[in-house]
Amino acid sequence: MNLVRVGIAGTGACVPSKVVTNDDLAKIVDTSDEWIAKRTGIRQRHYVGEGECTSTMSLEAAREALENAKIDPKTIDLIVLGTLTPDYLLPSTACLVQKELGANNAAAFDVAAACTGFLTALHTAETFVAAGKARRVLAIGAESLSRFVNFEDRSSCVLFGDGAGAAVVTPWEDCKQGEILESKLGSDGSGFEFIHIPMGGAAVPHHHSDYKKEGHFIQLKGRDVFKFAVSTMIEMIEKITANVDQEDVAIVVPHQVNQRIITAAVERLGWSEERFMVNIDKYGNTSAASVPIALHEAVKTGRIKKGQLVVFVAFGAGLTWGATLVRW
Repeated sequence: MNLVRVGIAGTGACVPSKVVTNDDLAKIVDTSDEWIAKRTGIRQRHYVGEGECTSTMSLEAAREALENAKIDPKTIDLIVLGTLTPDYLLPSTACLVQKELGANNAAAFDVAAACTGFLTALHTAETFVAAGKARRVLAIGAESLSRFVNFEDRSSCVLFGDGAGAAVVTPWEDCKQGEILESKLGSDGSGFEFIHIPMGGAAVPHHHSDYKKEGHFIQLKGRDVFKFAVSTMIEMIEKITANVDQEDVAIVVPHQVNQRIITAAVERLGWSEERFMVNIDKYGNTSAASVPIALHEAVKTGRIKKGQLVVFVAFGAGLTWGATLVRW
């Protein structure tokens, strides 16, 4: 089979208008701006408000990406949405976006890979276009994590924010930018309980005798996550750049998990931190939305320039991970 070269024709992002600072959180949980900033690098995050959710943010991010790509929603063939916080267990959030977007000719489905959700959606989109099964695909990463955090647990509630990011994937010949050179995905279910929401699914549904409200919230094992995240970021960057000169990589767009994790990985790689696109101070950890939001911001501000090599890297619950190499 002759595969089609694949490119990213446009990007978009959306964050809710409600800003929650570290000082705001200090009013409801035993913490402080200094404590949070020192341990995470986060200064503020955005939370969805009344009438906002994963689908509404996805819709706005998708509209901006389509506008930047100069593509009519009716010509979209497929929508793939990565999220761990869908609007409903049924149906998929991608179908709600398809309806509101007016993408009448698009198939739509969600992928569940936690913080690797956008890269999973992007790789799926790339595969469909490369194989000639679709010509224009929307890849989205979006989360409403504030609806799933325990505000009595200061170690986790300070980390997360809400938002969405999107990319339009097409044949490279149609857009002449953002050529996807290589993509990798991986998983290790033995770390399943490092980051999880233990209750509310089919294993322990809401009517189960063992169900507890606290089980509805994100739970994480911080030390295990830290070690996994640092080693995985390093390993994936090294693997995805194995066939190119690492000095030619202009920018890395990592999952915005924690500033300390990013810094530790940068130091062990021996790279300059200036080569990493970091915006965790403004948005916190937005899971599947973090890479596409950072990508859009990097494109919009001119940090990514035509012809440069760019790496996307993410890792999260599952455990899952992924990386993508792009020549912009």
